[in-house]
Amino acid sequence: MTTSPLSIDSPCPPKAASDSQPFADRPKPALGRPARDWTTALLATLGAFLYRLRVDEDLSFEYVSAGALALTGHAASSPVFQTRGGFDALTHPDDAAAVRHYLESVRLADAGREIDYRILHKDGTWRWVRERSTGRFGPDGELQALEGMILDVTAGKEAERRSREEEQHFRSMFENAIEGMFRTTPRDGYIAANSALAHMYGYASAEQMIGALRDIEGKLYVIPSRREEFIRTIEEKGVVEQFESEVYRRDGSIIWISENARVVRDETGRPLFYEGMVEDITARKRYEAEIEYRATHDTLTDLPNRLLFRTRLSSAIQAKTSDSGALAVAFLDIDQFKLINDSLGHAEGDELLRSIADRLHSLLGEGDLVARQGGDEFVLLLADCTDRDSVRLLAEEILTCVSQTCRLSGRDVNVTCSIGIAMYPEHGSDADTLMRNADWAMYRAKELGRNNVQFFTRAVSATIHDRLQLLNQLHSALERNEFRLYYEPKYDLGTLRITGTEALIRWQTSGGMIQPEQFISLAEETGLIIPIGQWVLETACKQARIWELEGPAPIAVSVNLSRRQLMHGDIAKEIEQVLKKTGLSPALLQVEVTESMVMQDMDKAIDLLHRIRLLGVQVAMDDFGTGYSSLGCLKRLPLDCLKIDKSFVGDLGSSQEDLAVVRAIISLGHILNLRVIAEGVETLEQFKRLTEFNCDAVQGYYFARPMPAHEFTALMSASPTQAP
Repeated sequence: MTTSPLSIDSPCPPKAASDSQPFADRPKPALGRPARDWTTALLATLGAFLYRLRVDEDLSFEYVSAGALALTGHAASSPVFQTRGGFDALTHPDDAAAVRHYLESVRLADAGREIDYRILHKDGTWRWVRERSTGRFGPDGELQALEGMILDVTAGKEAERRSREEEQHFRSMFENAIEGMFRTTPRDGYIAANSALAHMYGYASAEQMIGALRDIEGKLYVIPSRREEFIRTIEEKGVVEQFESEVYRRDGSIIWISENARVVRDETGRPLFYEGMVEDITARKRYEAEIEYRATHDTLTDLPNRLLFRTRLSSAIQAKTSDSGALAVAFLDIDQFKLINDSLGHAEGDELLRSIADRLHSLLGEGDLVARQGGDEFVLLLADCTDRDSVRLLAEEILTCVSQTCRLSGRDVNVTCSIGIAMYPEHGSDADTLMRNADWAMYRAKELGRNNVQFFTRAVSATIHDRLQLLNQLHSALERNEFRLYYEPKYDLGTLRITGTEALIRWQTSGGMIQPEQFISLAEETGLIIPIGQWVLETACKQARIWELEGPAPIAVSVNLSRRQLMHGDIAKEIEQVLKKTGLSPALLQVEVTESMVMQDMDKAIDLLHRIRLLGVQVAMDDFGTGYSSLGCLKRLPLDCLKIDKSFVGDLGSSQEDLAVVRAIISLGHILNLRVIAEGVETLEQFKRLTEFNCDAVQGYYFARPMPAHEFTALMSASPTQAP
């Protein structure tokens, strides 16, 4: 007869002994109802599974608590609890052997035992349980029963599993992270680090790095005080963010790092260690340094630029103010650099600027500074020169050094420079004033013939002030209709007939007539030459059209083009539009360009001049002989006429060199089938020489000065075929 295990309120009846039972020949102890004391009630409330096993062949359950249901899903009366073997059938196969061994050890010892294993719940899930059992022995030492308690420890086991996984995950991240990771203490240095940090610092392993870098402050940081700042910041704020420092690698090289760290404390708030991450930012720092360098240095000469110079100058002024010292600012401009740049090409011009930059740098003292202001201008801070005499001595040395021969593209080139100087505090107490006054003094050196040194004076300031006033007036001169055109006749040397005229601009203000040499350079610098040049072209064509229609005879008018007109915009299209607007025959218009203008961009100039000639307009090269153009270049240009510069004509009566040059130009022009005109003829001797050399035409004060249109009309009417 089979009996079922009973609940806590149903004690199991004793089973009959048999020979097969291992303990059948032993007298059974009398087992009564377990006491339902407060401990048992409490364990039942907590869901504990309490049991008592008879020491029989099947280890049948004598007692099963109500907690078995929550633990296994089976009620205490379930057949599962008939014998221990029935319950063990729920054990996970991987844990079965351990459980059997556990029970055997409990039977053989009088001390309690404990084991964790998995059982299958009735709902199909595996639960972790913890069983704690002990043997009950009688006075005679014989085993009477096995008693135990089984608890559900699934939640704890799951927490342990997650903890292990998290720890493994963290360790994996720690070891495999690209960024360096560390733990340090102020006293012991590194106590943990990953491989990335070790490799970043040049070590083969984290262990090697930790052993070598006990003294972080002394061995790692290039500036040891950075470690002190790191510790002070993290102790005050609890964290350090984007803490950038230079550190030594194992081989002595230096890298930049950025650290983010926090302090880890115990439950009492006491700091245990610092932990954080390290990033190698060397590449970024180099890029930032390169960007900053480019922003503060000239790309051509590698010198500081205007921005950096002004910053250094302001700092130098502040230092001099504190010790009542003096310093000087010098502006240096290369004389006639544009002519060299246009003639030899921009590459050679750049090479010349680099050469001069090196020369200037070699002359300056440790506290001095040279910067490129822009173009062909340099500015110097002379902090080691504290008086006017020492500044002048250095400036004259600079003049000599700059004028030394420079080899460019296989040819020797000599240049000069003009220098303007302003002294602190005499000529200004701030950087802007000193630089402005030195610049004004440099312009004064230009006006005095170049290749000299000028200190700033109040007179210089007045001159520049006048120049600024002139510029202000120039901006509104067109609106006020203040410009006038004067016409200088050209005479054919064979017939002495007036064959054409050159239109020359004048500026009539309320204060009097202003000559072109006083304002054309200003107009060119500011770009005002573009609208002024358009006005000249249109006005001259209108006047030529009047002469064409009303007489006394059609006459060709010459108009000078500016560099900006030729190189910016489309002057050929503008000329075409003006001819259509005025109705002038293209044959009655001639445009004049200079050698230096053409040499600036030969290909563009050739294209434009070809287009102008296709309109039927003549093209003349003005100031020929001053621009160093080669015969090869001259052959490529679509020209009709060469104009000999007046600088060669002026000394025809006394200079054999000028005689030879003029004769050569006339011969060259005729060889190229070009008409040759000499300008600036002012004496009978010059007239005779040009006639002797078979020059085609002349213009100059010997024949007639430039005059207004109505006077030129009267001149042609009075004597159209004979010079005065």
